[in-house]
Amino acid sequence: MPRLSEVIAALDALWPAELAESWDAVGTVCGDPEAEVSRVLFAVDPVQEIADEAVALGAQLLVTHHPLYLRGTTTVAASTFKGRVVHDLIKHDVALHVAHTNADRADPGVSDALAGALDLRVVRPLVPHPADEQGRRGLGRICELDHPLTLAELAERAAKRLPATAQGIRVAGDPDAPIRTVAVSGGSGDSLFEDVRAAGVDAFLTADLRHHPVSEARAQTPLALLDAAHWATEWPWCELAAAQLDEISDRHGWGLRVHVSKTVTDPWTAHAASPHDSTGAPN
Repeated sequence: MPRLSEVIAALDALWPAELAESWDAVGTVCGDPEAEVSRVLFAVDPVQEIADEAVALGAQLLVTHHPLYLRGTTTVAASTFKGRVVHDLIKHDVALHVAHTNADRADPGVSDALAGALDLRVVRPLVPHPADEQGRRGLGRICELDHPLTLAELAERAAKRLPATAQGIRVAGDPDAPIRTVAVSGGSGDSLFEDVRAAGVDAFLTADLRHHPVSEARAQTPLALLDAAHWATEWPWCELAAAQLDEISDRHGWGLRVHVSKTVTDPWTAHAASPHDSTGAPN
C-alpha cells in the first residue's frame, strides 16, 4: 500500500497548488505522511456527515473540493462543528486533503467534469491561465453542443444530468431561444459575466447567480442564463477525480479502493414553486 505522502504527491500533480487563487486554502489539512492508504473517499464538502461516512467506510484519506478552513482559525476545539470534524478524522486516522480553485483551473478540472455531465464538447477555457502556454488550463469552459437545443431543452438536460437538488435549474431568457454554444463554470460564476459576454456564447450555466448581476447581464446582451445548485455543479468533479486516482493507482500497482460520496450536502432541502397561474406581484 502507498503512504499518504505518495498519494498526496500524485494528487498535487493533478491539481498543482500554484494554480489556486491567492485567497484559497488548498492542500492537506490533517494526516500522517507516513500512514498507509488503502481506501479513499471523494466528496464536495468536508462536513460532519461526510467525515462520518469516511470513518464508516474505513477510508484513510478524504479528498474534498471545498476547504474546511477557508479563512483560517484560532481553534480546532471539538466544541465547534469544524473542530469536531478535525477531531473525528484524526481520531480515526483519516487524512483530509483539499483541491479547490486549483482543481477549478486544472486540465481536466471541475468545469470539464460539469461539461461532460451535460454532454457538451469543451473548446477552451473561459478564462485561460496566463502561465499555461497550451491554453488548456483556466477557469470555466467554453463548450459547443452537438446540435442546437432550445434554452428550455438545455435546462431540461441539466435538470436530468446533474444531481437532483431542491433548487433544480433556474433559467433567465427566452425558453425557445436556440442554444449552440455554452459557457460553464462549476460553483459561483457571476464574477465571470464580463468574460462570458466577451466569449459571445449563447448561454452560461453556473451556480449562485444573484439578482443584480443577472439583471445587468440580461440588460446588456441576449445571453441566456442557467443557475444550478452550487453542490450539483461541482459533484461531477468527484467522479472525474476518483477515476484519475484509480488510473494512477493501477499504474503504480497500489490497489487503492476509491469511492465517491453520494451524500447530498447541498444546504437547501426543499422548494415551493409558485402557482403556474401566478404571473406577477400580489394585487
